[in-house]
Amino acid sequence: MSPVKRAVSPSKFRLGDVLSVAGSGFRTRKMRTALSALGITIGIAALVSILGLSESSRAELKAQIAALGTNLLTLEPGGGFGGGDGVLPAETVGKVARIGPVEQVADAISLDLAVLRNDFVNENETGGIAALAVDLDLLDTLNGNIAAGRWHDQASAAVPTVVLGAVSAERLGVEQVSQGMQILIGGSWFSVIGVLEPFPLAPDLDRSAIVGKPIAATEFDNELNPSVLYIRTAPDQLDQVRSVLPSTADPESPEEVDVSRPSELLTAEEEIEDTTARLFLGLGVVSLLVGGIGIANVMVIAVIERRNEIGLRRALGATRSHVMRQFLAESLLLSALGGLCGVGLGAAVTAVYASSQGWQIVLPPAAMVGGFFAALAIGVGAGLYPAMRAARLAPTEALRAA
Repeated sequence: MSPVKRAVSPSKFRLGDVLSVAGSGFRTRKMRTALSALGITIGIAALVSILGLSESSRAELKAQIAALGTNLLTLEPGGGFGGGDGVLPAETVGKVARIGPVEQVADAISLDLAVLRNDFVNENETGGIAALAVDLDLLDTLNGNIAAGRWHDQASAAVPTVVLGAVSAERLGVEQVSQGMQILIGGSWFSVIGVLEPFPLAPDLDRSAIVGKPIAATEFDNELNPSVLYIRTAPDQLDQVRSVLPSTADPESPEEVDVSRPSELLTAEEEIEDTTARLFLGLGVVSLLVGGIGIANVMVIAVIERRNEIGLRRALGATRSHVMRQFLAESLLLSALGGLCGVGLGAAVTAVYASSQGWQIVLPPAAMVGGFFAALAIGVGAGLYPAMRAARLAPTEALRAA
C-alpha cells in the first residue's frame, strides 16, 4: 500500500505576525526609531498647527467683524483723516442722515490742539495724540465699549471732561479713571471720565482725547466742521449708499470726498494671514518630505544590516511577499508613530497659542485626519523601495552575506 501524499499548505503571514515582526525591529533600535519618527512628527506638527492657528485666527477675525458690523462707512475730506485742505460743510451730518437706508450717523471734529499729561511735560513726549470733538452717538454708531469710567452724556459734553482712546491712555500714563485726574488740552485742564476699548474699525480714535462738541465750541477757537463721519447703513443697501455719499455730502466738490468701508481692512488682514499661512504650510510640507527621506534611509540601512535575517526567513519558507510586507509594515508603523505624535503636538501648539491670544480654539478635523494619513502616505513611499529590495534578496545570497 503506497503512502498517502499530503498537500503542503502555503505558509501564512497573518496581520498580527506582520505587526509583531515589524515592531520587534523598533525595540532593538530605539534611538534610531525615535530620531526617524521625529522628522515626521515635526512635519505633521507644523502642518496641523499652521492650519489650526490659521483657522483660529480666521474665526476670531470673523467674530470680530460680525460684532463690529460690515455695514459701517466712513466719509472724510480728501487727504485723509484730519489732513489736507478740504473740509466738509457743517451741514453734512444732516444731509447724510436724510439718506433713506442710513441708520446712524456720528461725526468727529479734529481740534488742532496739544494734549499733555500735565504742564511739566514737553509736547513731543506725548505727541501723536489728537484732540477730537464728537457726537454723543459716536460710541453706539461704532459699537464701541468703555474699558473704564463712562462715556459722555449731555451734561459732561458741556463741561471740561474728556474720554481717552486706548492708546492715548497708555501714552499719557492713565491706567485707571479716578476722581480729580486731569490732562491738558490746548492749555486747558480737562477731567478724565473714561477710557475706551480699542476700535478695530476706527484706529484713529484709539490715539485721541475725545471731548464734547458744546465745550469745544465754548473753550476753543476752532471751526467745528466735520473731519470724518461714521455712517451705519442697512446692510443690503450699503453699495447704493456708498455711491451717493460724495455728492450728498458735498455737491460742489464730490471728488474731494473719500468714502471707505473699514471692514475691508480686516478682510485684507485676513488675506495677508492666509498668504503667510500658505508660506509656512509649504515649509511644513518640506519638513515632512525630509522626514520621509529619513525613514527611507533608515529602512535601507535596516535591509543591509538584516540580510542574514532575511535569508533565514526565506530559507524557512517566507515568501518574497512576506518579506516585503514585513519591511513595508515597519515603515508604516514608523510613520504612523510620527504622525500620531505630530498631530498631538500640532494640536497642543494650536491650543496653547490660541488661548494666549484669547482666540477661539479651532482644530480642523481635515488637518488632523489629513495630517495622519499624509504621514502614512510618506511611510508607504519611503518604505516601498527598501521593502522591494529586501524581497528581491535570494536566500542563498543573503545567508552567504552574513
